[in-house]
Amino acid sequence: MRKKIPTTAALLAFAAAARHESFTRAADELALTQGAVCRQIAALENFLGVALFRRTRRGVRLTEAGVGYSRQIAPWLDAIERDTLAVMAHHGVTSAIELAVVPTFATRWLLPRMSGFQEQNPDIVINMTTRTRPFLFDETGFDAAIYFGDAGWPGTEAHFLMREYSVPICSPTLPGARPDMTPAEIASLPLLQQTTRPYAWRHWFKSAGIDLPGDMAGARLELFSMLAQAAAMSMGVALIPPFLIRRELDSGELMIPCNQSFASERAYYFIIPERKAERPALERFRQWLVEEAGGGGT
Repeated sequence: MRKKIPTTAALLAFAAAARHESFTRAADELALTQGAVCRQIAALENFLGVALFRRTRRGVRLTEAGVGYSRQIAPWLDAIERDTLAVMAHHGVTSAIELAVVPTFATRWLLPRMSGFQEQNPDIVINMTTRTRPFLFDETGFDAAIYFGDAGWPGTEAHFLMREYSVPICSPTLPGARPDMTPAEIASLPLLQQTTRPYAWRHWFKSAGIDLPGDMAGARLELFSMLAQAAAMSMGVALIPPFLIRRELDSGELMIPCNQSFASERAYYFIIPERKAERPALERFRQWLVEEAGGGGT
């Protein structure tokens, strides 16, 4: 039975027009006439039986249905483009790995080591996209993920890489900060919180035997890179594993005011869907990752 799918030309015209909320700018992007874009979108609206745009004196605006449809198809068009480029680049050879990875770990730990993997495995290409939350592999084009958290993703194999050993870090110019502070003295500084690790300070203070009522107060930021930047701007003190900010520590931009560390209960894992676990490229990358991570997250 024929699938109920619009033409690619209509979807591309709609995606461009939705992104710009302009048929003229969509036409420029696609190297078409404005009339051709209008015809494609009219055909799509007839196919769907739904108005995707409202025509106004000032141009066009997405309807509620148009906003929802745009959000739904954009990731799939991106995935088709990514897969197409992968086939074109590698002439159909399945040696490319689509990897989802947490951002700061990718830039500060993984990428500086990737040249070693590439030298050993010139036939494998690693494409990286950042993800900070769990997802279903069946709903994405990813082959594997490096994730910080728990290992229990359904239908996957999880390979332990390392834990985090976080310490307080701050700018040397932060008022009240100095080397060799006690955990109790750290409590007097403004705390910077991480969205994905909301109880980090609570666990750190408890590991030092301190019960601090305000341990969850302070600005919340999602990524370690954002925490490090905020700390460097003297906004407060953050909990960060030193291996992620080695450059700033070596330059003196950031310092460790207290050496009390806390080992995370969760960890970094390399996660592979069970159906892909025997792919040679993934197995070689897994072996290399586990070996590189053998020193742990210090």
